[in-house]
Amino acid sequence: MDFFPINLDIRNKHCVVVGGGKIATRKTASLLSAGARVRLISPQLSDTLKKHAAAQHIQVEPRQFIDSDLDDCCLAIAATNSEPVNRQVAAAARERRIPVNVVDQPDLCSFVMPAIIDRSPILVTVSTGGASPVLARLLRARLESLIPHAYGQLADLARRYRNTVKKTFANSQQRQKFWYRVLQGGVAEYVFTGRNDQADAAMEQALQQSDDGMGEVYLVGAGPGDPDLLTFRALRLMQQADVVVYDRLVAASILELTRADARRIYVGKERDKHTMRQEEINQTLADLALKGHRVLRLKGGDPFIFGRGGEEIDTLAEQSVPFQVVPGITAASGCASYAGIPLTHRDYAQSVTFVTGHLKDGSMNLNWQQLAQPHQTVVFYMGLVGLPVICENLQKQGVSADMPIALIEQGTTQMQKVYSGTLATMPAIVEREKPRPPTLIIVGEVVQLREKLGWFLSPQHASRGATSPVIAES
Repeated sequence: MDFFPINLDIRNKHCVVVGGGKIATRKTASLLSAGARVRLISPQLSDTLKKHAAAQHIQVEPRQFIDSDLDDCCLAIAATNSEPVNRQVAAAARERRIPVNVVDQPDLCSFVMPAIIDRSPILVTVSTGGASPVLARLLRARLESLIPHAYGQLADLARRYRNTVKKTFANSQQRQKFWYRVLQGGVAEYVFTGRNDQADAAMEQALQQSDDGMGEVYLVGAGPGDPDLLTFRALRLMQQADVVVYDRLVAASILELTRADARRIYVGKERDKHTMRQEEINQTLADLALKGHRVLRLKGGDPFIFGRGGEEIDTLAEQSVPFQVVPGITAASGCASYAGIPLTHRDYAQSVTFVTGHLKDGSMNLNWQQLAQPHQTVVFYMGLVGLPVICENLQKQGVSADMPIALIEQGTTQMQKVYSGTLATMPAIVEREKPRPPTLIIVGEVVQLREKLGWFLSPQHASRGATSPVIAES
């Protein structure tokens, strides 16, 4: 290691900052957030530093630096645009054996200031040893997405119960097992969702239990296919579940983000072919949680939009099984965006309607008159098999045969294809091209904007400068 990582207590201790510009302002803010008493040496001050001085947050010496300024301080930072001054500060600090940081000159530093993820009392720091502060900030941004802000509250809860846990479990291994259980289970989830009173109650209950107790079900929307569209909470729960129950529409690249050691149960449904009946799925989720498992119910898109998520948590609620729901980007929103088709647009559509195009008993029981109204966009889920019926019935209700329509296959993924045409021509296009599920159908004037607004480039087509493959009428 180029630098030994250490957390330094500087609360109510004198720290000196030399410089009055933007960098000095940032360094001063970091020191103040750690409770330091800051003395700043500079003939000129930024507006923010002037405000700090006026509010008596910092002590300012409006002059040039002299070596004696470091007498009786515990830490020094040189943040001027003058190399000679920065070197003078570094030399004076070394002489007094005071930790010193010189901005953008790691060879003069005895310590570097890392990028910080602040979840007080939890601090996570990222440092490149001064080699690339921008890279450190990029890494911090990635970690920020994985560490919810409520982790600080969780640490506070752990601190409050630390002595109680120590008295309750004399064995260190028992204590460790207990903490792993509560910090990854229902207690933590109560904290993350702002239910602090319930977190305390669950903590008290956990202290009385000798086993792992009740599990929990996470009903998580996996989105339309692109793993980058997952929410931060979805990723966190995917990593802590020990059982994963997933369906056919969950992309393999998303399933790979779950824990490698988690048990996986496939319950996918295809047309006229169900791996497991819906009632069995509902009860399986409840049974697994009742045995103490953390169960991830992973569903494509959003679980509450044609995902039957309501039915599943209804069973859980009846049996008093804890659960939480994490929404996902529904296929209509995700696929339309990646196809360059805005679902609403002031000039074309003032409303959007989501309907299921799933055929039952050879027919579609839909309000065709409502779906044929002008100035709207209609999105059909699961409508590939019934596409001829859709096109025929909309025309029967007076929609023009020239109305634009798009069919999106494997939307948001690198295999995305978009088939565009009209109500009159689309059945023949589908018959010729034979797209495969999952697909989404969009009907409306907004479809014609795709040619102008299409943006998503698949790597295999990017070299040709084209958007994802489009098959249009000839």
